[in-house]
Amino acid sequence: MRIALFIFPLLVANTWANEPAQPVIYDHRILETYPHSTEAFTQGLFFNEGALYESTGNYGQSSLRRVDLVTGDILQKINLPGAVFGEGAAIIGDDIFVVSWREQTAFRFNAQSFTLEESYSYDGEGWGLTSNGEALIMSDGTDELRFFDPETFSETRRIKVTLGGKPLRFLNELEWIDGRIYANVWPKHALVRIDPESGVVTGVIDLNGLLPESDYVIGKTDVLNGIAYRGEENVLYVTGKNWPKLFKIELVKKPD
Repeated sequence: MRIALFIFPLLVANTWANEPAQPVIYDHRILETYPHSTEAFTQGLFFNEGALYESTGNYGQSSLRRVDLVTGDILQKINLPGAVFGEGAAIIGDDIFVVSWREQTAFRFNAQSFTLEESYSYDGEGWGLTSNGEALIMSDGTDELRFFDPETFSETRRIKVTLGGKPLRFLNELEWIDGRIYANVWPKHALVRIDPESGVVTGVIDLNGLLPESDYVIGKTDVLNGIAYRGEENVLYVTGKNWPKLFKIELVKKPD
């Protein structure tokens, strides 16, 4: 369980020590704490028109759901096929897209009814998913982010993500915020902020200690995963796989 709690900034400090442009390092301050289902193996998290949406994983348990932020209650839900391991989710217009881990299949649901409208094939694994409003952006566990046309789910381009000039692998859940991509880095308790053109990491957010050790259940509580943005400056909503809590946090820049 504790393997995921490495201090990410310390691990990579030497990586960028000699680089002219260092990423900004942030700590966090908890503003609010909300309940979160310990049965939700969180893979995707986002807000749309004030509503919170979540995609979950594991075979036989994968789903897309709309959740009440304050109570944690499931307001709407559709299960993915039992043979599919659900991963990240994102919305464009009236459609919600959900990708799968190893099944090389993406699903497009109506955002209101959760009716399955279409499915698509792609190469490789699917991990996280977000949207800049025009393209879908997917991580696949490597150091690359892939951009897809939402009409056809055909790949249009990809970027390599670097930290201090070196590839940064295991990019997971994604969120598009003010022209930048935020990503979980599996299995670390940290987020990174990525320039979508160059792939350079411009910020690192340290979330070690966010979930108290007293809330961990051995064999069940998993890693940090889930980033949602509601338009509030320097504020994120984050949770983890099978976590009992979802946190509203403020990003606080660490002293140089």
